[in-house]
Amino acid sequence: MKTIVRAISVLFLAGAMSAPAQEKPLRKFELQAFSPAFWTLIDHKATLSRMATGFGFTEGPVWDHAGFLYVSDEEQNKIYRVYADGRKEALIELGDPDGSTFDEQGRLLDCASVLRAVIRVSRDGKYELLADRFEGKRFNSPNDVVIGPDHAIYFTDPTLDLVKGEKQEIPFQGVYRLDGKGGVRLLVKDMSQPNGLAFSPDGKRLYVDDSEQRNIRVFDFAGGQVSNERVFGDENEPGDGVPDGMRLDVAGNLYIVGPKGIWVWDAEGHHLGTIVVPEQPANLAWGGKDYHTLYITAGKSVYAIRSKAVGFMPIGSK
Repeated sequence: MKTIVRAISVLFLAGAMSAPAQEKPLRKFELQAFSPAFWTLIDHKATLSRMATGFGFTEGPVWDHAGFLYVSDEEQNKIYRVYADGRKEALIELGDPDGSTFDEQGRLLDCASVLRAVIRVSRDGKYELLADRFEGKRFNSPNDVVIGPDHAIYFTDPTLDLVKGEKQEIPFQGVYRLDGKGGVRLLVKDMSQPNGLAFSPDGKRLYVDDSEQRNIRVFDFAGGQVSNERVFGDENEPGDGVPDGMRLDVAGNLYIVGPKGIWVWDAEGHHLGTIVVPEQPANLAWGGKDYHTLYITAGKSVYAIRSKAVGFMPIGSK
C-alpha cells in the first residue's frame, strides 16, 4: 500500500522517500539467486514484462479466469479490470482500495481503507459492507485479506492507511477472523503493523508480515486459532520496500514483497533469491491459465513474470 512509502520515510529512512515516485529512476530488472534452489522456481532466462501502466499506485491484484486481473489503485481510488493488452476498465470508484481476494463463491473481497472495512464487490460495481468494527469500535484501515482453510475470512488491520484526521478507536493493530455470520474474532494483537498474510498449502501455517518490524511471522493454525508465534524471516535490507503482500506456491515456498522487489523464501525460512522489479512492489498474485504467472503490482504499473513453480490458489480463487 502507498502508506508503506510514508512508513519507510517516517519510521526507517526519514527523508529518503521524499521525492515523488514518478521522479525516481526505474531499477534494472534482475534475478538475484542466493541459493541454487532459486533456479528450480525461476528460470535463468525468465523475463519481466510490464502488463499495464499509468496508474497512481497499484495494489490488491487478483486473477480472474475470464482473462483479466483485478487491480486496486490507491491514488486514483478505483478498482480496475486489467487485461493482458494493457486495457483498463474501472469496476468501482472507492476511496483507497487495498488488498483483495475472492470469497468461496468467487466474489471479490476488498480492504477499503477509507471505509475502514472489509467489503464484497459485485461484478456490476456495487459493494456490500462485511465488517467495519470490532467490539463496537471502528477498524483502523484493513489492509490485506485471504480465505482460510476453514472457509473464514482473515484480514490485517494496521494503521498504515488510517484516514488523516480520523481517530484510531482500537488501541492496537490486529489480525482478525471474520466468519460467515459476520462474527469478528481477534487472533493477533502484538504486531506493530501487520500487513500481508497467507496460509500454507496444507492449511497448518498462517504467515503474517510486520512492515514496521520488517519481518515475517509464522503461526501454527488449527480450528480457526493460531498459536506458537515465531519469526520466520527478516527483510531488513536497506533501501526501498518493506514486507508487504505475499503468496505461496504449491510446494510451500513464499514470495514476499521486500526491498527492491519480490523475495523468494523456502518453507524453512531460507531466502533463496530476489526478483528485482523496476518499480517498488506492494503486492502480487498468481494467475494465468496454468498459475505459472506471477503478477506484481508495483508503483504505477503491473508486471508479470513466468515461473517454473505453480502458484497455490486459496479457496475461492477463480
